[in-house]
Amino acid sequence: MKLVTYRYEEKEAVGVISPCGNYVYPVKDLGFAYDTMNELIDALSGEGLCGLQKAAEAGTEAEIPFEQVELLAPIPVPKQDMICLGINYMAHAEESARYKKEAFGGERPFAVYFSKRIGEAVKPYGEIEGHLDIVERLDYEAELAFVIGKDAKKVEEKDAAGYILGYTVINDVSAREIQTRHKQWYFGKGLDGFTPMGPWIVTADEISFPPKLGIQSRVNGELRQDSNTELLIFDIPHIIHELSQGITLKAGTIIATGTPAGVGMGFDPPKFLKAGDEIACTIEGIGTIKNVVK
Repeated sequence: MKLVTYRYEEKEAVGVISPCGNYVYPVKDLGFAYDTMNELIDALSGEGLCGLQKAAEAGTEAEIPFEQVELLAPIPVPKQDMICLGINYMAHAEESARYKKEAFGGERPFAVYFSKRIGEAVKPYGEIEGHLDIVERLDYEAELAFVIGKDAKKVEEKDAAGYILGYTVINDVSAREIQTRHKQWYFGKGLDGFTPMGPWIVTADEISFPPKLGIQSRVNGELRQDSNTELLIFDIPHIIHELSQGITLKAGTIIATGTPAGVGMGFDPPKFLKAGDEIACTIEGIGTIKNVVK
């Protein structure tokens, strides 16, 4: 099942893509009277998802042709900052060290966590605000993100799958010189318009666990990143288990799992983004987001 936030006739709403893919079913017409994805996620905790699934399979006469809606980010305004993992593919760890002219020992004993501020997530086919007045080294990062479906506290790895609502695609847009200058990632990755997301949330029942999905990015049609999520150093069960030992992961929490090799800073010379560049991020079984830098 694909959950979407969309705009239709100048109104923003939450819906489900029909099984055939040709229509959007407003969740209000499926018996779920919620205005935002955050509200819907709270309602789906527990057995609510099964009820929505059955309602979507039955359909509704209030269907909207898919081509008539404008897709927004599935969670346009998250409840809190997104939790991200840094250098979580070995090949990306190597290219990152090379860019920073650091020695690379080939070991990652502990996960690197940071938060990414999202004032409003960029719609899946919207524009990336490049902040080119203060950013010269603008970069892209295709990532698999997952959404927590119910509050998670002290979760064992074997139980982690039961806490996932679904998966989406994000582009962790990054200002490399700001990252380097401030020696932390919050500012350089948290600028307004730095989080394209979508095109929807694919519910967890649609994806085998743990996910082994192809992940790619293209810039102006040129393939840059080409990997698979099975190469994560710290996988999703580890992430949920480790974080939940000391942090209650609330329903609706978005966690981005890191990016593979092939980002702009990894090339020699680097291939940073400029105004007008189009970045497409694709994850197998989920979809593609495509955004242009302005």
